[in-house]
Amino acid sequence: MDALAGLLDGPRARGAFMIRACFDPPWSVRVEDRAPLTVMLVARGDAWILPDGGEGVRLRAGDLAVARGPDAYTCADDPGTAPQALILPGGGCSHPDGRPLNGSMDLGVRTWGSAADGEALILIGTYLWPGEVGGRLLDALPPLLTLASDTWDCPLTPVLMEEIVRDEPGQEVVLDRLLDLLVIAALRAWFSRPGAESPAWYRALADPVVGRVLRLIQDDPGHPWTVADLAAKAGVSRAALARRFSELVGEPPMAYLTGWRLALAADALRDTGDTLEAIARRVGYGSAFALSSAFKRAYGVSPQEFRLRGV
Repeated sequence: MDALAGLLDGPRARGAFMIRACFDPPWSVRVEDRAPLTVMLVARGDAWILPDGGEGVRLRAGDLAVARGPDAYTCADDPGTAPQALILPGGGCSHPDGRPLNGSMDLGVRTWGSAADGEALILIGTYLWPGEVGGRLLDALPPLLTLASDTWDCPLTPVLMEEIVRDEPGQEVVLDRLLDLLVIAALRAWFSRPGAESPAWYRALADPVVGRVLRLIQDDPGHPWTVADLAAKAGVSRAALARRFSELVGEPPMAYLTGWRLALAADALRDTGDTLEAIARRVGYGSAFALSSAFKRAYGVSPQEFRLRGV
């Protein structure tokens, strides 16, 4: 498992908010949902994404945008069009003045907007809850990233178009997995583009020494790794590994391992009912007490408090 796959493998979409947004101009929607990650794929027409305090980006058919929360932004046919609707946390929506829309823009199964056959058609998927493992990835992303259709090939568009309007048993799970695939494809293309300012751990994957160590950590975080063990697996000395790892990743191997273990523990606390003892063993801590102490140092709250918060 590589680092990107590992980071996306833990906090998968669960009941993600997915819609087809269909509009005839003029149209504008203000988004203040504070969602950690939203993907917008333009299937027809074009649209502007206007982040607060940032430069607007025009998207055309086939282009994709990923917005990292919690900052607000506006989607519109033109930068000058005033918002006609406001998207709130949890998928709620209202008029800009706060009056409820009362379903006036509902157009069918997961379809929303001003016209079902409108000039603009955007497929939107929103992750509603932040994941601590995903947080390491989110920290590496800009508030808004875009991919033009001529720089990446997305075979998922026709599948999403078909599946997003189905109303069948298990459909939410199907859409969650499709959203995950879309995000992985988009971020892989974005990180790999020429001149990309990808995160250090992603660039380090190409290194024959550090890349191997990252994969060892990702694949088996519960193993009692030491720098000596990792160095032996990579075929270098401890000093050489420590120096090279810190240069490429930005932190020592053991610090990275600790952060990864605690991120996995946080995800398990939020998403499972497993005991703290079971989680501790799985992520490489000898006891629940040892995990609890390390967790509180890193997150500022105990594992129990973190679990009760639910996010």
